[in-house]
Order: sequence, then C-alpha cells, then structure tokens
Amino acid sequence: MNSKRKNRLKQDIKRYLSSIIHNDVKDPRLNEHVSITEVRITEDMKFAKVYISAIGSDKNRKETVEILNKAKGYIRKELSSKLTTRFTPELNFYLDESIENSIRINELLKGLENEKE
Repeated sequence: MNSKRKNRLKQDIKRYLSSIIHNDVKDPRLNEHVSITEVRITEDMKFAKVYISAIGSDKNRKETVEILNKAKGYIRKELSSKLTTRFTPELNFYLDESIENSIRINELLKGLENEKE
C-alpha cells in the first residue's frame, strides 16, 4: 500500500474510532477523557495498534485500555460500517505514555536548571 493511502486510512480510523468510543461505547467505567494519539497499521492492513491517552490515575488509565480491548469486537464492527476498505483491521489498544514521559523529562530538566543557579 502506498504511503499516501496508508496515511489517509490511519487518519480515517483515528477519526472514526474517536467518534465510536465517545458516542457508541456505553460502559460507565470508561473514562470520558480519552483521546487517540496514534494509529499504526500493518502493511497488509490486517492489524492496527491504537494508542490512547486518558486523564486520571494509572489504575484508571489501565482500566480504560482494558475496557477498550474487551469491547474491540464491537468497536471493529462499528468501524467496518464506516470504512470503505475491503478489510477492517483487528484492533489492539495500548496506553500512550509519551505525554507523561515528556512531562517527567521537562521536570527533570527544570530541576537541573535550578541546581545550576
């Protein structure tokens, strides 16, 4: 698959999944502050890794990932009705910790600057 088509598909999946998670998944335990940060698709379009970011404690964020992984069959079915591709990739949700890591690095750098002064 060419990269332009793959990028467009990733953006479509990201947009549709965001809508499905916020509007169609009816689990009261699901954190309402969930955002999809990245979607990675294999070349054969059979699998997709979906990275999410959620606000809350570590336990709450991990529970959000578990809820989404348990509902991935339903989410995939809803996604297939919106996509115009021949195949709908199998979804796996992962917690994106890059935001927390960058905050931690910034705090360490600020601490080093304060030590220099």
